[in-house]
Amino acid sequence: MVRTNEEVEALLQEYADLIAITGGEAFKARSYEKAARAIGGYPHDVSHLGADELREIPGVGRSIAEKVIEYFRTGKVAVVEERRAGIPAGVRELMAIPTLGPKRAMMLYKDLRISSVDELADAIKAERLRGLRGFGEKTEANILHGIDLMRQAGDRILLSTAAETAEDIVTALSGISGCEDCAYAGSLRRMRETIGDLDVLVAADRSAPFMDALTELPSTAEVLVHGAKKTSVRTVKGIQVDLRVVRPDSWGAALQYFTGSKAHNIHTRTIAVRSGLKLSEYGLFDAESGQLIASRSEEEVYGRLGLPWIPPPLREDRGEIQAGLRGELPEVVTEDDVRGDLHTHTDLTDGLAPLEEMVAAAAARGLAYYAVTDHAPDMAMQRMTDEKMLAQREHVRALDGRHRRMRLLHGTELNIDPVGDVDWPDAFLQGFDICVASVHSHFGLDRDAMTRRLVRACENPHVNIIGHPTTRLIGRRPGIDADLDEVFAACARTGTALEINAQPDRLDLCDEDILRAREYGVKFAVDTDAHALPHLAYLRYGVGTAQRGWLTPDDVINTWPLRRLRTFLRKDRST
Repeated sequence: MVRTNEEVEALLQEYADLIAITGGEAFKARSYEKAARAIGGYPHDVSHLGADELREIPGVGRSIAEKVIEYFRTGKVAVVEERRAGIPAGVRELMAIPTLGPKRAMMLYKDLRISSVDELADAIKAERLRGLRGFGEKTEANILHGIDLMRQAGDRILLSTAAETAEDIVTALSGISGCEDCAYAGSLRRMRETIGDLDVLVAADRSAPFMDALTELPSTAEVLVHGAKKTSVRTVKGIQVDLRVVRPDSWGAALQYFTGSKAHNIHTRTIAVRSGLKLSEYGLFDAESGQLIASRSEEEVYGRLGLPWIPPPLREDRGEIQAGLRGELPEVVTEDDVRGDLHTHTDLTDGLAPLEEMVAAAAARGLAYYAVTDHAPDMAMQRMTDEKMLAQREHVRALDGRHRRMRLLHGTELNIDPVGDVDWPDAFLQGFDICVASVHSHFGLDRDAMTRRLVRACENPHVNIIGHPTTRLIGRRPGIDADLDEVFAACARTGTALEINAQPDRLDLCDEDILRAREYGVKFAVDTDAHALPHLAYLRYGVGTAQRGWLTPDDVINTWPLRRLRTFLRKDRST
């Protein structure tokens, strides 16, 4: 089993939660939370580090370093196991509810002996929680919503987790002799925000070497099916992987079929039938004679149906086939089109890496420009001051153009307060090159108040981008309740871009909201919201979401040349 930084992060975060719910010292729990974030955002594999090297990671002291080394040596940490043993299994199940929290989970178990999600839902409906301190009607509603979120998520995983797993498997299978093609398909290839099972295809004359190899990978925990046509395994992360090996001359048809979506495939098969053809995973055939018409490539299959090749993220039967038949399919934005990142953080606030390291890493990725947008002072835990921000601005100006001639923009991520105002007066905001404004609190405002809040922020002449507009966290927190159509209209009217936040647990705006906003003429920014060096690579998930929203490079402001971008950022202010 390959133990990643992500796994160490999860282990330390769990230990922090266990400390909190067993009455441990709050500062100790916070120390482990901080170390968990630092290791999760560390750009190198911590399994190769010794104790002294681990202690160079911010927030990792001697005791935490020893626990990390113990984990890599034994696969577990004794003190974590001891704490786990002291927590009933039912409490750990309750802790998984997004809106509950570890302390409340323990309280429910101790006071009401509730030890499962179903028992909690029943207890809320029977109003058994009303006598507990801190449990009112609003809290109950939030918990029920959290239960709904958890049930909806089911066994689905984030896009990033699926991609990392699939790419490791594709790399391993591609190296086997006889492999002519190998790729993942399904909802992952279509860049859906969450993924169920992984579909992997191999083109080869013999299937056995690939089927055997999948079952023997270090990441495989359980073999579900092992056959000549299909093998299914479950990984150590609990992800089901289905492998199919197809003949090389059927590769294109199989890739098109197993990519989906189901609705898209039904539509393409209908077109085939109307043309006297039959389409399957084996190829496109003449319905009467059975003669093979096309199968080797997706382009060939689509072409014989009278269609251009359709990018996988568009294949949801949302008008892409009709657009293709009319010759109006958009040339969707790609990662290569993106010239800059307009929402990032450093260790001046809640980021994990210093300014110069973030800038150097961004330049190494080939960006032409890069915005530094640390948090403004109304997020009190960040302890931002005017002096700190101005000092950072000087540092940014000094670094401008020094790394591969990448240009730097100095900005900030402002906080949109409950009435739509933001941090700092106009005179101070005037000094920034770019301002992202986001909702970070008061998520429960009613629909009218939340709508006015966002519209007022759009109308601020210094606000250029609304960051993570709905504030959702996939599977953990629902989006805010606002009239998004009114917000979209305000963005178009004021020249305010909407962010497509590429953090895998956000992907906010989602594809359906992008499609709606696009109809209003809104412009978008695909940003990583990077808080650590590895987060810069999340850009691809934001681009995939933008593709699902049918966006072209002209729709996305950070594909534009810097001069055009600067003009947009001026909004209606005088030049």
